[in-house]
Order: sequence, then C-alpha cells, then structure tokens
Amino acid sequence: MEAIGKKEKLTRQTGTFCPHIRDVNIQHQSNLHDACSELHHSLNANLGKFFAIAKKIARTTERTTQMLFDDAKSFTSSPAKAVTIFGMSGVGKTRISNLLRKNNWFHYSIDYRIGTRYMGEFITDNLKREAMKVEFLSTLLRSDSIDISTNLRFENLEPLSTYLGAPGNSDQGGLSLKEYQKRQEQHRIAEIAALKDVPHFIERAKNLYGYENFITDTGGSMIEVVTPDENDPSIKALTSSTLMLYIRGTDADTDALIERYKNAPKPMYYRPALLVEKWAQFKKLNQIDNDNEVDPVSFAVWGFEEILIDRLPRYQALADRFGYTVDASDLRTVRDANDFEQLMCKAIESRAKT
Repeated sequence: MEAIGKKEKLTRQTGTFCPHIRDVNIQHQSNLHDACSELHHSLNANLGKFFAIAKKIARTTERTTQMLFDDAKSFTSSPAKAVTIFGMSGVGKTRISNLLRKNNWFHYSIDYRIGTRYMGEFITDNLKREAMKVEFLSTLLRSDSIDISTNLRFENLEPLSTYLGAPGNSDQGGLSLKEYQKRQEQHRIAEIAALKDVPHFIERAKNLYGYENFITDTGGSMIEVVTPDENDPSIKALTSSTLMLYIRGTDADTDALIERYKNAPKPMYYRPALLVEKWAQFKKLNQIDNDNEVDPVSFAVWGFEEILIDRLPRYQALADRFGYTVDASDLRTVRDANDFEQLMCKAIESRAKT
C-alpha cells in the first residue's frame, strides 16, 4: 500500500503540481508532431521513386526465376540456348525441332517421352491384348516365342494416338467413355512428368552428349495440364531452364490444321470437365442417345476443332505471362538454326517494346 501511495504521489507531482514538467511534455508532443508531419511529406514526395525502384526489383527478380531477356543481344550472346516451343498440334513445332536437331540442337520431344518412358507399357500391353485374341499369336506370346513392341518416333506418334483412341462405337474402333477417361488420366500424369523432366534432360544432353543448345517440343495438350502460375511445378521447371516460345496460328491456319489432323491424328487430351461437356454437346447436336452410336472418328475431328478454339486464348495468356510469341507463318520461313535465332531476336525485341 505504501508503494502504491508513493506512485500516486509522484503522478500528482509530475502531472498536477509540477507545471514546468507538464509544459516540457507539451513541447515534446509538439516537436514529435512536427517531425511526423515532415516525415509524411517526405514519404509522399518520394513515393513515386519508391514504386519505380520496387518495379525494377520485381522485373529483375522475374528474370532470375524465368528465362526472359531485356534485349536480343542478351539472347544471342548466351553460350547455351534452351527453348520450349508450344502451340496447337500441327502448327510446326516438330518440323522446327527436327531442323534444329540437324543444326546441333538436342531435340527433346514431350510426346516421345510420354509414349516411351511413361506410357510405353500401357501401349505395348494393349497391343498384346489384341494379339491374344488371335489363337496363333496368343500361343507364341504365352511361350515367349515372339515379342511385340512399338516403333514410336518423333515424326510418328501413331502408337500413342492409337492407344488414346476416341470414344464411340466399338465396332468402329471406339472406346467406352469410361475407358477413354481412364487413358486420358494416364496421359495427364505422363505429360506432367515429361514436362518436369526438362531440366534433367538439359543437363543430360550437355553432360552426356555435349549439346549446348536444347529445344523442347511440347504436345498441343500442354496447355491442359499446366496453369499460368509461376508456382505450377511444370511451369516452374520450364521457365527456370528454358525460354518459352508460343507458335501462334492464324485464322488461315485453322482449316489446314484440321485437315492435317484428319490425315494424321495426333494424341488428343481433354480436361476432364471439358471432355464431359463436349461429349454431351456432340451427342445432342447429332441427336444421339446411346454412347455406342457415336462415330469415334467424327467425334475426334469435331472435338479437335472445338478444343482448338478453347485453347488459343490460353496459349496466348501463357506466352504473355512467361515468354514470347511468333506467328506460324513466320516460323515456316525458317530454314536453319540461324534463321530461328533471328526470329527469336525479333520476338524478344517485340516484347521489350511493350
């Protein structure tokens, strides 16, 4: 009680009975207010400079985590070049990759990696399943007298396309929707894994084979298994190790792409929800109730056109966020690695101006 009494007494002395100390407190508060006002005005005056510096830091950070260049010279002077090309199936990605391979670039095909490393067993087992329906072949298979394998190549993805198939009439080679969805999920998992393998293959190409330059030839469905987010594992793997280049098809290219798909179908992947939506839409348009009455080829061709329309703006959004864009018509003029690098330089300069 005595201690409390002393504290109260001291308070009364300093606050009530000592006006000199009170005046000092008032003066101190006034000085503090003036200092705060001065700091406030200073901050406002320099706010523009602060945001400019912050923006510059953000751009620098972005370029350290993504392969973006301030100018074309930075790209051409790079001793080792790594590029990931993406766009719709049939737009020319594999053609340019093959051309660069002849010019001492390592060609890493996502579809080839999917069909060999990640889905090879599914594909081969499916072939064996069909062979087992033939008595002559089944006897030889059971006795290990023959072996069945695929001859999947960069230019020939038919074993993978055939395995993925299309839903519809089983008498026309169609799959049940459930089986088709199962194979689609297998492809989704495989494609993500193949994309994440890119940094490993860049190192492998250099350390094992001595390649300095590297081209990633993606499938048209890449856009279906990634999100335009720097934290997406596949995007992180690609943007941290390669320059992203979108091959943009024009309206004039659309019909040619569809005709090319009819003659040489490529592996087709749908997002699960989009597949269900387009399957129902196709059946309604053609007044079909029974899944087994759907012509699988007709659905595949129709679906390709539909998915082309759906993907185009998403390809562009990915390029705007993480990379560069060139038109397919310009890519068709490329005849060697030097032409390709010049086209890249134009794309880099174009983005730098925006």
